[in-house]
Amino acid sequence: MTPAARVQSAIEVLDAVIAAARREGASAERVASEWLKARRFIGSKDRRAIRDLAWGAIRLCGEVPTSGRAAMLALANEDPALAALFDGSRYGPAPILSGEPVAAAGLAPAWLEERLFASDITREQGAALLGRAPLDLRANRLKTTRDRLAAILPVAAERTQAPDALRLPGGTPVESWPAFAEGLFEVQDTGSQLTCSALEVRSGEAVVDLCAGAGGKTLALAAAMQGVGHLLACDIDRPRLSRLAPRAARAGAVVETRLLDPGRERDALADWQGRADAVMIDAPCSGTGTWRRGPEARWRLTPQGLARYARMQAEVLRIGADLVRPGGRLTYVVCSLLDAEGPDVVAAFLAGNPGWRAAEQDVGAGTPRGAGLRLSPWDTATDGFFFATLHRL
Repeated sequence: MTPAARVQSAIEVLDAVIAAARREGASAERVASEWLKARRFIGSKDRRAIRDLAWGAIRLCGEVPTSGRAAMLALANEDPALAALFDGSRYGPAPILSGEPVAAAGLAPAWLEERLFASDITREQGAALLGRAPLDLRANRLKTTRDRLAAILPVAAERTQAPDALRLPGGTPVESWPAFAEGLFEVQDTGSQLTCSALEVRSGEAVVDLCAGAGGKTLALAAAMQGVGHLLACDIDRPRLSRLAPRAARAGAVVETRLLDPGRERDALADWQGRADAVMIDAPCSGTGTWRRGPEARWRLTPQGLARYARMQAEVLRIGADLVRPGGRLTYVVCSLLDAEGPDVVAAFLAGNPGWRAAEQDVGAGTPRGAGLRLSPWDTATDGFFFATLHRL
């Protein structure tokens, strides 16, 4: 494939990504994978080059571009060598015309930029949200330690702030390593590991992971409990929750899973009311803190969608609080840097529930924000999170 043909292919991928974003559809990762799957003749080097071009344009454009070509032209404006590939050659993009649409560079759609700035995210800090993420591992305490794991990995790894974390370059094929098959580690961002530390679970406790998804935080909690106690993982998403069982088996973790019906969560959890020592609430959110991994997510978000998230977050926090015994605790987490999804939700809960108080937290990283802490790519070199631990009196 010629360099010009790679550019044209990236434009076609971008067209599909933009169309999906406008209907709040599939992620760019899924869209690109489906596009490439339908073109098996494209070699691995060409695939990587096409993805790099497409993702470079996605990171650059703040507003949703009018087309994939407009997005790629924005990238070409900053790279004369790329602009030269718009040469009209066979399978390549047509020459650049005077006055044709070019997407504008930016952090995010204008309304979302305003929300970020109001949450004290500067433009420079926002740029870090669109960088490339490293790959972090969590050594599984049920089977090894961080030091022992680091000693057997085929590449050198950096230790980060979380006590079990090791960092590798993004794209390292860790899931092909024997240590992964043996359950010695899981892929988990350092920031996510730190939010699990905030709950301070101990052996023998009764613990609930209320929004477990595929179980990344569940397995971290299981390791901290050292296999002693009762750990319940819940979610309303059957496909995601179904992925937890094989992961737990590989990790040597004992976890009970429970699928919840939306709107009927309290009925399904009646036997846990006021019983849990600790509850993890990794609430559904906009994901503004994870744009390094899915930068097109900022194109899919709308003001209405953000408002829906805030309502869901308030509700799931109430549901989780009902599970906590007197003297117990919960940690509320969102992978968002918007105050509307983090500090504001916790402040509203505390104002309406005098039987709760915010705990002081020290996980070795983070900056105070409202009743909790904020982690961010520019401050802690992690994904962006807000989390707060609350104690029931």
